[in-house]
Amino acid sequence: MQEQDPIGDIYSVIGGSEPYYRLCEEFYKGVETDEVLRRWYPEDLTLPKEHLALFLIQRTGGPQTYSEQRGHPRMRGRHMPFKIGFIERNAWLHHMNNALDAVPEFASSKAVFYEFLETFATFLINQPG
Repeated sequence: MQEQDPIGDIYSVIGGSEPYYRLCEEFYKGVETDEVLRRWYPEDLTLPKEHLALFLIQRTGGPQTYSEQRGHPRMRGRHMPFKIGFIERNAWLHHMNNALDAVPEFASSKAVFYEFLETFATFLINQPG
């Protein structure tokens, strides 16, 4: 029997890609003014927004465009150049939580999605403390 992946069902509940792009717009509004996170990103946030949207779409059961364009996600490796501790993790989650609240399509899936994001953000920690 195959184990169900509740994260992999979110895309079908959301009903398409457009809400993910709004989610990323909202997320990066917070990042733009965040003293902890802003230094990691280029001045122009167009590509980070696109990459995050495509990754989240793919991980939640949508089209595999992220992997088609960028290869296997290998997120831990992609984030190794950045010093990520609990402060950075918590800042990232704060902005993502606000973004989820701002996009109504995610309301019914928020608890499951946020739990995934919390686990994912913790997995990316690469600094003590």
